[in-house]
Amino acid sequence: MFWEALGSVLLGLALSWAGMRRLADRLPSPRVVLLAGPLGTLFGALLTHAALGPGHAAVTLIGAVAVGAVVLSLLLRPAPPRRLRRSAA
Repeated sequence: MFWEALGSVLLGLALSWAGMRRLADRLPSPRVVLLAGPLGTLFGALLTHAALGPGHAAVTLIGAVAVGAVVLSLLLRPAPPRRLRRSAA
């Protein structure tokens, strides 16, 4: 269980970092994102481990990443509206 928890936290950090690189303008401060990702994946690992039981490390990590992605998606703000360019003709 220790290795699943450690792996899920590392995957959560990687997921947070990737989200900050890709969607920096739509996410809140980096501190919040870097905290929410590992906590979300850790919760996902605990939830998946409780549902499946021991012996399913790979599936537990997949469930952890899925829950972590959902937690990070809850932090997304709407995209800014696009301005239409009109020609001056």
